[in-house]
Amino acid sequence: MSISPALVWFRSDLRLQDNPALTHALERGGPVVPVYIDEEDEHDEWREGAASRWWRHHALVSLEQALQERGSRLIVARGEPDRVLSRLIRETQAGAVYWNRRYEPQAIARDTAIKKALTESGIEVASFNAALLHEPHEIRNKQSGPFQVFSPYWRHCLTLPVALPVKLRAGGLPAPANWPRSLRVEELELLPKIRWDTGLETAWTPGEEAGQRRLREFVRRAMDTYDERRNFPALDGTSRLSPWLRHGELSPRQIWAAVKNASRGAGVFPPSRGASVFLNEIGWREFAYHLLYHFPHTTTQPLRTEFARFPWRDDPGGRLLQAWRRGRTGYPIVDAGLRQLWETGWMHNRVRMVAASFLVKHLRLPWQDGARWFWDTLVDADLASNTLGWQWTTGSGADAAPYFRVFAPVLQGRKFDPDGEYVRRWIPELGRLPTKFIHAPWEAPQEELKRSNVTLGETYPLPIVDHAEAREEALAAYQSLKKG
Repeated sequence: MSISPALVWFRSDLRLQDNPALTHALERGGPVVPVYIDEEDEHDEWREGAASRWWRHHALVSLEQALQERGSRLIVARGEPDRVLSRLIRETQAGAVYWNRRYEPQAIARDTAIKKALTESGIEVASFNAALLHEPHEIRNKQSGPFQVFSPYWRHCLTLPVALPVKLRAGGLPAPANWPRSLRVEELELLPKIRWDTGLETAWTPGEEAGQRRLREFVRRAMDTYDERRNFPALDGTSRLSPWLRHGELSPRQIWAAVKNASRGAGVFPPSRGASVFLNEIGWREFAYHLLYHFPHTTTQPLRTEFARFPWRDDPGGRLLQAWRRGRTGYPIVDAGLRQLWETGWMHNRVRMVAASFLVKHLRLPWQDGARWFWDTLVDADLASNTLGWQWTTGSGADAAPYFRVFAPVLQGRKFDPDGEYVRRWIPELGRLPTKFIHAPWEAPQEELKRSNVTLGETYPLPIVDHAEAREEALAAYQSLKKG
């Protein structure tokens, strides 16, 4: 008696290795039908942004090629997942549907409904953890509730075993007798119609193989000095693995295993302080999902309810927000970061903090505006991490930065970009300024500006707010919350 086909529904897990849903389908026996659905949900306020869609296109093409090399195909469809899966079950006579879990609020509700409907119709359904070291519902504090502070959360996690990555067996994937109809990836129209993506093409190579290559390079070259170099945006001192993690071409278990393998020679895990600090960043990603799962409203609302009455500034016509988005604030370290983001779909983490702090504390514009911009422009736009980062910066979330921490852009630039290399890379119109003035062009004498071909207010903007005044106004705004 032949075994019916199994559908494997790919979502944010666009890889073959360490893919529990795919592995389970193979262990079941019978044909395997890989499926990707471009979801049409007009009620989903967090549909992928333009930069993420660009990455998704190339990740799907890479996955499609990897499946073809194993004698299989990727069935590409568009529509509401429940209807698409029902159609594919009819066309393939599938008896099972497997997928790896997602944790966004809307995805949880939709997946629960799909699982219930398919099970009631006699289809075997199973979902798996492929995105996290530890699932949010597994981690509880001593009061059996969710953690809201990172340090005790991560200390607890470090006492738990981490599962090894699941290796896909060698050889081909069993194919069905007849393949169902499929769109081409190009028909999803994930790429921009106006070619603004050349910078992304230069900066990135999506795909599982490229992600594995980057992981190996980082562990070999940069991991042990990560703690020393990660704050300097002009250096290649960070892992830059976040886009592959976001789209599931890499898993956190694979990263954990790579660090552990590097520990064998050192005889201790983690093998260095740099490795320990790096794994802490993986921990922050885990913590972000923990918070999103337990506090799903925080994607748009502050976790700390008093921040619902924060006195945000009026911005008629969006002038200040537009200046921030375009990298035209007059503060070079902030502008360099926003221009790097627009050009490459990524921003160095230290500069992300400075730029985010500038929006919510110097400009006093709502953190949700920044979160939306990052969501649309980051190739690694992740709802959990994006939400945690913006709420942390604002002071409105779990384990938040204290309200009185207002990053001084000039000091941040001088400390972490001491030679001005990062600013010169992304703001070439300031490239000839002496390092002494690169982070505060308005302090340069007029003759120096002229010599450097800089005309403030024309070739480069004057600061749109005064740092000292903006800081005092921000502190007053935060103090007003305490008065109730």
